[in-house]
Amino acid sequence: MKIKLLGLIVSSVTLLLVSIPAFAHHGTGVSYDQSKSYTIPGTVTITEFRYANPHPQLYFDVKGKDGTVTHWSGEIAPNAAQLQQIGWGKKRSEAALAPGTEVTLTIAPSRAGTPVGLINKIVNAKGEDVLGLGGNAFAPTPGEAEKGKQTKQ
Repeated sequence: MKIKLLGLIVSSVTLLLVSIPAFAHHGTGVSYDQSKSYTIPGTVTITEFRYANPHPQLYFDVKGKDGTVTHWSGEIAPNAAQLQQIGWGKKRSEAALAPGTEVTLTIAPSRAGTPVGLINKIVNAKGEDVLGLGGNAFAPTPGEAEKGKQTKQ
């Protein structure tokens, strides 16, 4: 009887220890407030882009109307593998989001009130969507969708 009880305790503790990492990943709804999503006013200049797991990170400066610069960081919802599946490999992403590039960003701000957010949309200086709201997936620039259709046929 004592052996069965000891076996039950050991297996329960083992199961608990193995399942703890499942709780480690945060949900975007916990960290960011989608109901307060807004487009950042002022000039947004990319300072760094990290193509990494679990989510690529974009670091950027926002220059306000009064000239003050605020340093921000943003998490891009699709992970690197999802970006590759839709044609946004590391080189292509780094080229489109190179340091010094001016963009307009729509973000869901951090619930903590810090200059951090979940990036919902990126529009380049030409007004083209780089990251679209549709499923938080990188959208092809104009003309690239047609190229993709031609190569798939």
